[in-house]
Amino acid sequence: MQATVKWVDGRLFLGESGSGHSVVMDGPPDHGGRNMGLRPMEMLLLGVGGCSSYDVVDILQKGRHDVTGCVAELTAERADEVPSVFSKIHLHFVVTGRNLKEAGVERAVKLSAEKYCSASIMLSRGGVEISHDFEIRELA
Repeated sequence: MQATVKWVDGRLFLGESGSGHSVVMDGPPDHGGRNMGLRPMEMLLLGVGGCSSYDVVDILQKGRHDVTGCVAELTAERADEVPSVFSKIHLHFVVTGRNLKEAGVERAVKLSAEKYCSASIMLSRGGVEISHDFEIRELA
């Protein structure tokens, strides 16, 4: 896997993935930025949510569950001192579908957390306390 991050000006950076996709990162005005993009730590948090959501949906679909939606709501706490690393991350999944069973969704979330989500497993091994829960919404 490869990527490049190019400084544009101020605190504005352009990241490009090896697959050719780009993202803008910037800082807040009080730190020399213009607030024109995501903060790098926000990108890291989104990466955890994206990685785990990918797993949950994939596991449910492979299990032939009738899943129609999955939203991961993430909250994080950071250390007060520098480096201001994540100390806690909580993922709350809102899974929508037809006749979804609690045991199936619970299994998908657990497998992602313990076996498949490289991003969250890497951070938890680095000392970040990561927790998960979920709710199921029946599709009307």
